[in-house]
Amino acid sequence: MLGGVPASPSDYRAALGAPGAAAPVCASLIGRFPIAMHSLATLLYVREIEGSYAIAGAVSAALLVGTAVGTVVQGRLLDRLGPSRPLLLIVAAYAVAVAGIVTCIELRAALPVVLLAGLVTGSVTPAIEGSSRALWSDLVPAGRTREAAYTYEAISLETFFILGPALAALLAVGTPWPGTALLVAALAEITGTTWFALTRAVRRRSARIRASRTSGAPAGDTGLLGVIRRPGLRTVALAALGFGLVAGTAEVGVLAATASAGSPAMGGILLSAWSVVSVLAGVLYGLRPRPRSLGLRLPVLLGGFGLLVTAMGLVSPIGSLVLLAVVMMAAGALITPQVTAHSLGVEHTAPADSATEAFNWVVTAAVLGVSAGQAVSGVLIDRFGPVGFAAGGMLGTLVAVLLWTRRATMAPIVECEPAGSAR
Repeated sequence: MLGGVPASPSDYRAALGAPGAAAPVCASLIGRFPIAMHSLATLLYVREIEGSYAIAGAVSAALLVGTAVGTVVQGRLLDRLGPSRPLLLIVAAYAVAVAGIVTCIELRAALPVVLLAGLVTGSVTPAIEGSSRALWSDLVPAGRTREAAYTYEAISLETFFILGPALAALLAVGTPWPGTALLVAALAEITGTTWFALTRAVRRRSARIRASRTSGAPAGDTGLLGVIRRPGLRTVALAALGFGLVAGTAEVGVLAATASAGSPAMGGILLSAWSVVSVLAGVLYGLRPRPRSLGLRLPVLLGGFGLLVTAMGLVSPIGSLVLLAVVMMAAGALITPQVTAHSLGVEHTAPADSATEAFNWVVTAAVLGVSAGQAVSGVLIDRFGPVGFAAGGMLGTLVAVLLWTRRATMAPIVECEPAGSAR
């Protein structure tokens, strides 16, 4: 697929039907689904309690900043110790932290206290996205089947980034308690991560990693920054940051635009439709040949996405939800190609023994982008109305220009196959 060869339906069946894949795939579906629910669920929860998008955006941003830092630290830890035991400890800490932030919000604690609770909760949110992706090197051989597996990971993650916020919005608006969405997200995270950590494939990978470290095998990229020191991976992370910035802006902006038009429930419906369009576009994208150069693909896709979300913001004051929906669906068609390119970019630029950390850096960049997009759009919407979220699309377009200047950094690394891997 990096070379432009399309995946076929049989490649996807071979990946998902590989021996030992069923349990971790199902578990990771549950555990990864809330990745984009947490921030918006928290934002809407605090917005209902405090009555301010600015305060809600600040708390949501604190949660996402904590998630960003925790994801990187967890990625390196899971690469060194294996995913099984550390994930179980992280899940326990996360359950306590969620109880703490809900208590702070319900008691209307001082803003610094709630911000600290959000930061802590985010830092211990289980980061199984990188482990789920890295596990495929143990389950399927290198080639089209593994690339189909990575595309599946990208499509599913993109679905979670779009469908998760839609569900969060529907639960926050349609249930008596505004914290319902946050509770649902937490329960899914705890259940899915615990199951994932206990599956045979994950425990076997953990045992192999521990044995490798015990035997004195190199620990991959070291130092404070670890694998992110690689220029190509920094380019992929920058693309993910820009994507998150634009997507986070659009999520809050669409909800504000539909509320301003007198149909607040339509926000969740439009986000759900956005998910459907993006998934369909992702399937079609995976079935067709693509240009070889990720260095070209990343800026072009992000630039188009940013321009279309800018257009969404500019048409919002018109009050026509039909026009907003048309532009929004066009933007949605560019989501999965970007997330797929990010996933392939990790394969393209990072060594296998740092795969979890590398992918978690990319997830972290996306989460930071979503955080910034939600926070900035919240402030601008409070000040200027729904049109304010057009600024996020413009910022994403500027990031695309920067990506264009870094396209030469996407030359692939060359490494030997690790012993004991299906790679």
